[in-house]
Amino acid sequence: MNNKVKNIAILGATGHIAKNIVYNFYKQRQYKLFLFSRSSEHMQNFLKIIGHDSKDDNITIKTYDEFQNGKYDVAINCVGRGDPGRLKAVGPTIFRLTERYDNLILDYLEKTPDTLYINFSSGAVYGIEFNTFISEKDLASIDINNIDSSDFYRIAKINSEAKHRALESFNIIDLRLFNFFSRFIELKSKYFISEVLSCIKQEKELKTEPGDILRDYVHPMDLIDLIKKCIEKHFLNDAYDVYSLSPVKKFTILDYFAKEYRLKYIIKDDINKSTATGEKNIYYSKNRKAEKLGYLPKFTSFECIIKESEEILRK
Repeated sequence: MNNKVKNIAILGATGHIAKNIVYNFYKQRQYKLFLFSRSSEHMQNFLKIIGHDSKDDNITIKTYDEFQNGKYDVAINCVGRGDPGRLKAVGPTIFRLTERYDNLILDYLEKTPDTLYINFSSGAVYGIEFNTFISEKDLASIDINNIDSSDFYRIAKINSEAKHRALESFNIIDLRLFNFFSRFIELKSKYFISEVLSCIKQEKELKTEPGDILRDYVHPMDLIDLIKKCIEKHFLNDAYDVYSLSPVKKFTILDYFAKEYRLKYIIKDDINKSTATGEKNIYYSKNRKAEKLGYLPKFTSFECIIKESEEILRK
């Protein structure tokens, strides 16, 4: 990598993914971070938690109104509502939310076309029902005459990706995340793994359906490695699926926590699940296009769950 210090703008900097980028980049002197969020107070609280020295000038907290005035080598868009609970609450406004921050960066690229834009997309672009793994040959389809609320999120992401591919002269990389887990996850969110950990901490019984599911949890260090690979390549306009070394089954996770942390769970048929983006029984990709960037994940999904949950549960 070029030894020149790179200015990196991170939008949605208090989100789950962004916190991991900040945490892993702020100690590395080759990066200077410009953090954009709706709450500078939340941002400052997080920086205190990770031990960042406020006297260090490698991090600057900014408002979105100041974005266009900066000079960035890379802009990373972490703005989003991946949490199923929040997605239901956001509803149709997901379109304007997605476009607002996407267009903010695209307007910046009009002035500085050499800047790299890394956007976090989603595996949801492939569909709303997942009963087998995704491959590079899979096609996305929409029942255009019966668009449902479960389609809103994926259509917003598809629209962004399509717009990015149309702007082929710009350096834009879309990273499609299927599942991501780290010590910075909000336990009040409606993800399966956050509900598991909340039940352990509160000594409550977890209710789950009898069917098994398969999930692909990308380890923070693998995601950071992929982001760095994108920064190294820089001059690209493409989309890449993000994956771990291997996915993990729901009951493998539950049995682990039952054994190691005394999780109690009960299997029930009549659970009202949140399906803001559709049913996902098998939700992971075998599309290895990211290997072209040099991306080779080191951690399995199960290893990610074990290592990162230790940090949460020991506190």
